[in-house]
Amino acid sequence: MCGWGKKNRAKEHALGRSRGGFSTKVHALTDALGGPLRFILTGGQESDIGQAANLLAGIHAGALLADKGYDADALLDTLRENQMDAVIPPKANRTVQRPYDEDLYKERHLIECFFGKMKHYRRIFSRYEKLAMNYLSMLSFVGTLIWLR
Repeated sequence: MCGWGKKNRAKEHALGRSRGGFSTKVHALTDALGGPLRFILTGGQESDIGQAANLLAGIHAGALLADKGYDADALLDTLRENQMDAVIPPKANRTVQRPYDEDLYKERHLIECFFGKMKHYRRIFSRYEKLAMNYLSMLSFVGTLIWLR
């Protein structure tokens, strides 16, 4: 049987095509101090908003700070149901621009700093692991090292 077991290999490896080439996208959730809480791996072509529900499952917080990639009515409704403030700037193509707390949004730099700290580890930015499960384990290990700093 030629090709046996080749189905779902993309999920197993979390690789996909994006503008930058063949890559993996790391979706991360951090706390208010920039400490990691949750990671999700997808192929490079996946959207950010597609993993928002998985990232927020079981999380209780006062606010969600996110970039324009998370500006969707479905997510905003979910946040309202969970009594979370949405600190997400509206996309430019929205017909009705909704307000957001610009001063609180400045704290979103902590997630960018977290990704910068993750890239200090060669095994993370080079992705030596072939399987997504192993790469996710390394992300968790490096996240733990960052927590312990």
